[in-house]
Amino acid sequence: MRMVFRWYGEGNDRIPLSHVKQIPGVEGIVWALHDVEAGEEWPMEKILKVKEQADRYRLHIKVVESVNVHEDIKLGLPTRDRYIENYKRTIEKLAQVGVKVICYNFMPVFDWTRTDLYKPLEDGSTALFYEKEKAETMSPEDLVDKIAGNSDFTMPGWEAARLKHLSDLFQAYKNVSEEDLWNHLQYFLEEIIPVAEENDIKMAIHPDDPPWSIFGLPRIITNKENIRRLLNLVDSPSNTVTLCSGSLGANPNNNIAEMVNEFADRIPFAHIRNVKIYENGDFIETSHRTADGSVDIYRIVKAYHDNGFTGYARPDHGRHIFDEECRPGYGLYDRALGIMYLWGIWDALERAKQEEEK
Repeated sequence: MRMVFRWYGEGNDRIPLSHVKQIPGVEGIVWALHDVEAGEEWPMEKILKVKEQADRYRLHIKVVESVNVHEDIKLGLPTRDRYIENYKRTIEKLAQVGVKVICYNFMPVFDWTRTDLYKPLEDGSTALFYEKEKAETMSPEDLVDKIAGNSDFTMPGWEAARLKHLSDLFQAYKNVSEEDLWNHLQYFLEEIIPVAEENDIKMAIHPDDPPWSIFGLPRIITNKENIRRLLNLVDSPSNTVTLCSGSLGANPNNNIAEMVNEFADRIPFAHIRNVKIYENGDFIETSHRTADGSVDIYRIVKAYHDNGFTGYARPDHGRHIFDEECRPGYGLYDRALGIMYLWGIWDALERAKQEEEK
């Protein structure tokens, strides 16, 4: 397991790389060009600037999250080919600076959905929260105002350029079924995977968050069966998955450890976090500790260890603790605590293995 840390860039993240460097075992950053609109080719000078910033602290930039997919590609419009060509050129540029994994998603309109960015927990911390009834009754416009309109931070997946055409997007998706979305994803993969293969890059799709339909929009990367289907769309070592225990774990029917065991050779990047699920369908993000949530983080890490995982992993969303003013879900302190919890499990498993081999 190779530990990395998501970072939003100088001027866009209050956490300096000097602090990231001090977290034990962190070897690189997970990054993106958040000021480049979805569908546009990434400029090489901006890519090199991030590399220079990371190089100062001897942190690598091998994992990118995300190179966003333009909505025209998801919709299967004739204009998609231009955006796919831009995507191919971006893949080639990222390979030149040593990128090995590109995380992306294929969720229509919204990358992720929560109804509260700072829901209080019993210990006084706050966390991202999903209230099922509110999500089912509020309008898309109300949700956008809640998530993107009241934050001091840019919110990936909720970019203004995309959301200003919200009503038009919903109209465009009105007749797009899940099967249509599968077909559009296959078209995209058949175009980009050969380029990824040539450049030794893994394209790692992120599951839908949460793993069910929102506002009637189709969602397809939601469970083990659908991940299996995805990997068979284009059977290539470069067609892979970013296995996110938090996104998939919001559905109690998803057994993440089983997925690790089945798809181990097609998981180059792991998001590891915990959520607590309530009986009414609500869920809230918790500390990484297994006892604090509904996801068995120990068994997930053990599955990775049992399968000899050598890919990249990051602590996913954390709580907002110690009065830290931070991007929702992306503070320094709780993610650093999460890393130490994950290393604690991993190191204990390593020691047990060594003792058995004596």
